[in-house]
Amino acid sequence: MAENPYRPRRSVLYIPAANERALAKIATLACDAVIIDLEDAVASGEKASARDRLGAIFANRPRCEMVVRINRFGGEGGPEDLTAALACQPDGILLPKIDTPRDILEAGDALDEADAPDEVKLWAMIETPKALINIAAIAELGRDPASRLACLVAGTNDLIKETGVQATADRRYLVPWLMQMVLAARAGGIALLDGVFNDFRNLDGFARECADSAGMGFDGKTLIHPSQVEAANAAFTPSDQALAEAKAIVTAFAKPENVGKGVIALEGRMVERLHLVQAEKLLAKAASIGA
Repeated sequence: MAENPYRPRRSVLYIPAANERALAKIATLACDAVIIDLEDAVASGEKASARDRLGAIFANRPRCEMVVRINRFGGEGGPEDLTAALACQPDGILLPKIDTPRDILEAGDALDEADAPDEVKLWAMIETPKALINIAAIAELGRDPASRLACLVAGTNDLIKETGVQATADRRYLVPWLMQMVLAARAGGIALLDGVFNDFRNLDGFARECADSAGMGFDGKTLIHPSQVEAANAAFTPSDQALAEAKAIVTAFAKPENVGKGVIALEGRMVERLHLVQAEKLLAKAASIGA
């Protein structure tokens, strides 16, 4: 199966479904996607009213990708959240605290039983030790279109809480797990988003973490504040230098004398066809975001 077509998710902003002030600003934001949150960002006493507000939120839908994070599907409020979200025809449903592939398959079955369009995808939070242990099997569902799985989201705050590792500025204790997620997502052909950066006033620190995340191979960053959108978009947009190099590789392989070659010399270095594939992917990504 071919990999899912690229869809920009450089900046994905969580917005609590109970925060009317934040919701009113969605259409003015430059983020690639928003996650309307019914879970962690909503107090237990406000969850029902937040769920009821979904219809009004989607009534004036912006052009960006719209995903709803429901409460745990097998827990209190989860099935009701899913029903309310599907009535709004979101682009995706974000499942929190999954542990095994079965958690995703059961949610997918519920979507099928509700006759949800195929375009409604499932996203999954990787935020428990058990999910990390099962990460390869979870991500492999991305190879089966029937699973609807399109994106994994690192839940770094919960991973820190559940494992007891120290939260450091360089995330040294999280990096091995983050790289596991990258490998699994690439093997499954699905998108992968990094976790949130909690100190939204520290824009320099946020920019550094975005750069590290992009370097690790993530597709984008989940955000908790609109002030983080610009830096995330910049970090996950191909640089001018990278685009120039990609164009040079594509142009070189397109020359008549190179059409049948597996390896060519370009500006003093050897370039293989795998580099051509990488260059074409980068240029397609840039085109999709207007870079």
